[in-house]
Amino acid sequence: MAPDAAVWLVILAAVAAANLPFLSQRLFLVVRLSGGKSLALRLLELLVYYFLVGALGLLLERNAGRIAPQGWEFYAVTGALFLTLAFPGFVWRYLFKHRRRGHGTAG
Repeated sequence: MAPDAAVWLVILAAVAAANLPFLSQRLFLVVRLSGGKSLALRLLELLVYYFLVGALGLLLERNAGRIAPQGWEFYAVTGALFLTLAFPGFVWRYLFKHRRRGHGTAG
């Protein structure tokens, strides 16, 4: 895969994965929870997705050549970026008012 395409693939995967915990009521898009997901579960899911996207990036970097060593600064910056990418999903889940189906006004 071309290096530019690999970079865009990781960026798009990060945007999608960062918002998945907030867009679905299922844990990891599979497990249905009877009471819904709490914020703590969503943050745990976000952390797991962060590591999965990191593994994808590591795999693509390994296929491109030598893996560059990273210090704690790299993980601090990518973690902050991942949280920033999750902001639209957080806003949609917790800050927007959602209309409930079946509770509209009769006209």
